[in-house]
Amino acid sequence: MADFFVLGTGKSPPQLRAMTDEVEKSLKDKGQKAYRRAGVPEGGWIVLDYIDVVVHVFSSDARKYYAIEELWQAGGTQESKK
Repeated sequence: MADFFVLGTGKSPPQLRAMTDEVEKSLKDKGQKAYRRAGVPEGGWIVLDYIDVVVHVFSSDARKYYAIEELWQAGGTQESKK
C-alpha cells in the first residue's frame, strides 16, 4: 500500500508523456527509479509506481471517468502549494 498518491492531469498525449518523463527524470536524478510503469499517453492514464508513492497522470476525460479521488476520499488529500 502506498503512503501517497500524486495525481496530475494533462491536455494531450504529448503533454502526458512529457509530465511522466519529467517525473521519472527528476526522481532518477535523486536516485529513485520507478518500480513499475504502466499505461501509455494515448490511453489517457499512466501510472508510475515508486512503492511508497504512486503517481497517476490522466487525460481530463480519464480522470473524470475513473474518479480516483472518490475511491480514496476517506484517506484525505493534501493539495500542492503550486
